[in-house]
Amino acid sequence: MTAPAPLIALVTGASRGFGFATARALGARGVHVVALARTVGGLEDLADAIEADGGPSPTLVPLSITDEGGLRRLCLAVHERWGRLDLAIHAAAIAPPLSPAANTAEKDFDQALETNLRATQRLIPMLAPLLLAAPSGRFVYVGDDRTGQAFFGAYAAAKAGAEALVRAWAAETARIGPMVEIFHPRPMPTALRARFYPGENARALTPCATEATRLVDALMAEVTVA
Repeated sequence: MTAPAPLIALVTGASRGFGFATARALGARGVHVVALARTVGGLEDLADAIEADGGPSPTLVPLSITDEGGLRRLCLAVHERWGRLDLAIHAAAIAPPLSPAANTAEKDFDQALETNLRATQRLIPMLAPLLLAAPSGRFVYVGDDRTGQAFFGAYAAAKAGAEALVRAWAAETARIGPMVEIFHPRPMPTALRARFYPGENARALTPCATEATRLVDALMAEVTVA
């Protein structure tokens, strides 16, 4: 009997933090991970971790989430190699400096919009056909709602905009697919959070691996193998 084809999952922001932990948890379950991040060293560490866990060697993609041409080439390569994506977990994000709304630097606001909102908007039409080609393709956006919090204006605006866009896509595809959802992890000791709370006791936070396991366990119960 022929073994079922492995699930194919794209994880953005996979070189550290929650993206790294999610990619590793997927790999440990036999999923072939397409890991996207800018940091080559972090991606290589991920590959070592997945292989040490007995998982399949991931496909490493050292690419900025803001590189539209690079994203298009990646999606074309995924189509040509596998013809589908079973999962896409969009965890990539950037933390602009905290600032009063009246004093936010335009370059910081633009960077937050480009990375946290515009990149999400670009990914949706690129990933939709790949996810639809899978038996039960699913897209997961990793949310972080800071709406109304003082000094978080640039970050909150970009993340809230992206979440609104993803919620609209979820409503539009509820009957026809792909399945689209938002995952809000508990506070974790990530580098992004450390920029916001540099003096915080990281030991009081939920480990990234714990939240990644919570997400991956739910996804693996829902996704159909091709």
